[in-house]
Amino acid sequence: MTQDKSKNGKQTLLERPWFLAVALAGLLGGALLITSFIRATDNTLSLCSTAKNTAASIAEYTATPIQLQSIVHYATSHTVPQQSFEEISISLNVLKERLPCNFLVFGLGRDSLMWASLNPGGNTVFLEEDPEWIEAVLKDAPSLRAHHVQYRTHLSQAGSLLSYYKNEPMCLPANAFPIRYNQKCPLALTSLPDEFYDTEWDLIMVDAPKGYFPLAPGRMAAIFSSAVMARNRKGAGTTHVFLHDVDRKVEKAFANEFLCEKYKTTSAGRLWHFEIPNAANMSDQPGDRFC
Repeated sequence: MTQDKSKNGKQTLLERPWFLAVALAGLLGGALLITSFIRATDNTLSLCSTAKNTAASIAEYTATPIQLQSIVHYATSHTVPQQSFEEISISLNVLKERLPCNFLVFGLGRDSLMWASLNPGGNTVFLEEDPEWIEAVLKDAPSLRAHHVQYRTHLSQAGSLLSYYKNEPMCLPANAFPIRYNQKCPLALTSLPDEFYDTEWDLIMVDAPKGYFPLAPGRMAAIFSSAVMARNRKGAGTTHVFLHDVDRKVEKAFANEFLCEKYKTTSAGRLWHFEIPNAANMSDQPGDRFC
């Protein structure tokens, strides 16, 4: 993905690769302090006591190996994540509130070390359609947890799929779950590892699969399945879904159809952030539509 340029053709400071690499290293370093504050459990009302215990908590905190690897990687590499600093910050703000959490990422790439390190003690899993790319990434970062995914769709089918789902009962909200066994709905992801289906995901990042040429899988099934999983959450709280590349027609259309404009809370650049409640808390929801 290429970074956007300013109107005069020059990159802004935050768009420069060297600045983003340094900023990410600082961000990851700050995450170490953030997690130490979160882990502090002092309940006393004394300010002196609170400060003393918090300082002790920071001193005793040990960074995870993947956090240390991530800091060194981004501080010394010319390769930076696909998302901008502003886009990354939206997800980081949610992670700070929810960690440690279950974090599912569609896509494996230059930002994977960063996402895993920003969820210390949590469960971060990556789904990738290219087995050769998985092998290449894990060679340098073997601690990442990635699974190969096979999709049943092509980008060229996006328009017909959007029309088809409305007439297929197994694609409708009331019937689509569990998607593991939903062979009748072509938008349901049915061949993923058991962990995908058995885990309640707190955060889902949709930044893959490829969606920029006709025979690419497109992100239609990832968006649909994320919406179905979020609606069928059994635990407390909502599911945060982040969708990247919303400047593209298919991503925008499927987001509006399944993730819903009314659940969009923040946005930056090419990233939209949705906070989706479970179906039990959707009192105004029609039974045959997602939005």
